Amino acid sequence: MKRSGEALYNRVFVVSAFSGVTDLLLENKKTGKPGVYHRIAKYQDFHRPLMSLIVQLKSINKKYKSIGLDLTLADQFIENHITEAQKYLENLANILASGYVSKAGILQAAREILASIGESHSAFNFTNILKNMGINAILIDLSGFNDHRAFTIDQRIKHAFKNIDFENTVCIVTGYAKGTEGIMREFDRGYSEVTFSKIAEFLKPQEAIIHKEYHLSTADPALVGIENCTPVGYTNYDIADQLADVGMEAIHPKASKPLEINGIHLRIKNTFEPAHPGTLITRNFICEHKRVEVITGTDKLLLIDVYDPLMVGSVGSDLHIMQIFYKHHISYTFKATSANSISIAIWERDFVKKLISDLEDDFEKVTIEEVAMVCLLGSNIDQPGLLAKVPTL
Repeated sequence: MKRSGEALYNRVFVVSAFSGVTDLLLENKKTGKPGVYHRIAKYQDFHRPLMSLIVQLKSINKKYKSIGLDLTLADQFIENHITEAQKYLENLANILASGYVSKAGILQAAREILASIGESHSAFNFTNILKNMGINAILIDLSGFNDHRAFTIDQRIKHAFKNIDFENTVCIVTGYAKGTEGIMREFDRGYSEVTFSKIAEFLKPQEAIIHKEYHLSTADPALVGIENCTPVGYTNYDIADQLADVGMEAIHPKASKPLEINGIHLRIKNTFEPAHPGTLITRNFICEHKRVEVITGTDKLLLIDVYDPLMVGSVGSDLHIMQIFYKHHISYTFKATSANSISIAIWERDFVKKLISDLEDDFEKVTIEEVAMVCLLGSNIDQPGLLAKVPTL
């Protein structure tokens, strides 16, 4: 943004992997197409996919030569990094094949190791490019390769930042952070935003910024077209939570909470419009005018209707149903009750047949139906007649 000199510094950039790289390492986030991880999980040879990955990452490197990336150093870095990762993965695969230890724990460790490769690659490249531009940039690799200290994620962040001269430094940080609790175990593919949030919680900036492909908009630009929506501009953390609940994440809900609690403002910006201020999310914002700020929704839901004539006047039917959902680790997006039925909307991806059989053991009739949900969101929408106007929106 046309900054120079001292104005460049006092910033921390948390970077994710280059587009598509984590899909190759783990699995495609949208289609589920398996990556290197699934070769290990199925006791198959994973060496060839890893070697293919080196070729693909070097191909990415070439794209950045024109803006200052030292190809020799970048290629050497990724070769060495993947060679080290391969040693760890070979050890895990051998232990897994022995059958003496928990498969889940070993596979989780493999997932952590693989995930870290993408962020280490992009952070190294970004740092190298900035250095070659004459900018004082420092790489902070939180992946913990060759670091055997049993740090939690918070401890690793605190240790990594303890001697940084922020006023004269640009920090480039890996979105993956190694910790004893396992960031993938807790957050899976949402870990970059969690690292970002934890760093902000530690450093206490006035504002944290997430750069995305689109603005946080009044509707989904990918669905309705950019010309049919506008940037929201201002909203609050409650609306951000509601958006995440139906799959339109401004930020991972577990990443937003530390920011909200600590009073740190969050700004969502469009990477391709850097001059635009984007949308500022704060704890206390309320829109000056009564209006719908965002229209969103999803067609990836199932509605499970539980019917039983004995529900009416019976205490605890709802609780019993929720206990069965809890048993199967299934959260719901929407719930409605009537005298004899309780209807619960869940994500299609969370559905398991055993849930239905368990419900049928205790209730007379259980039906399943594919549904879509449309959500009208706003920080100030308590206006009489709002629902009556919905068809005209």
